[in-house]
Amino acid sequence: MEILLFIGVTVVTFLLMEMVTWLTHKYVMHGFLWYLHKDHHQPKYQHVFEKNDTFFVIFAIPSITLFYLGVTPNLNYLFFIGLGIFFYGLAYFLIHDILIHQRIKWFKRTNISYFKGLRKAHKIHHKYLDKEDGECFGMLLVPKKYFK
Repeated sequence: MEILLFIGVTVVTFLLMEMVTWLTHKYVMHGFLWYLHKDHHQPKYQHVFEKNDTFFVIFAIPSITLFYLGVTPNLNYLFFIGLGIFFYGLAYFLIHDILIHQRIKWFKRTNISYFKGLRKAHKIHHKYLDKEDGECFGMLLVPKKYFK
């Protein structure tokens, strides 16, 4: 029964990360840490990494910390919260960096309507080159209008 609780904690954490991502993207990345996110909204240049990639490290720290605290001294729920954050980060990498921005050339021509909607919403987000007036700050949940 304990394993079902741990699976539930992981799934709920993954789902809550969408809200955390939206809030962080809108108020931190488009707020006081804009200087790290700004290059992500500029026309592409020929660098492998962006300053924006710093956020992968920033968001990995809580997950790694929770992994450590979740196995010390015994396996506990903190490990599974860290696991939910990790799975969301993995999904973010696969969807944002690979599917949407094509940093690795996979899924170039997908006909899955959900993926097309995500791409469309993100394209609308990137039409704004400054930190103000943005929209579509989430990653997995975007308004229905982008799926039409």
